[in-house]
Amino acid sequence: MPEQEPQATVERVQLGVRMEKRMVQVLKALAELQDVTLGQLLEEIVLHSFEPVPGHEGEMCASALGKKSLAALADLKRIYGMDYDTHAGYGFYDKKEALMVPS
Repeated sequence: MPEQEPQATVERVQLGVRMEKRMVQVLKALAELQDVTLGQLLEEIVLHSFEPVPGHEGEMCASALGKKSLAALADLKRIYGMDYDTHAGYGFYDKKEALMVPS
């Protein structure tokens, strides 16, 4: 991300979230490649996901990643075994939940 003057004063908070392990590995590696923190990368991704592509509202959003980052991302996904697509999250379940026996 290009260095620029801050445009807004923000208050950041610590966030305790759980995410799929391989996805986190890919995100950390991508943040390192872009020389930003994981938090900064996530903020950029979220901000872009909130920005609709004009004429495609509700169908497409802007991407925070350029061609170079997308190519690196494809390699990182392969390296860390992140072999699922965009909508796979709907079917994610924790290992603990899979082992639980229904009552």
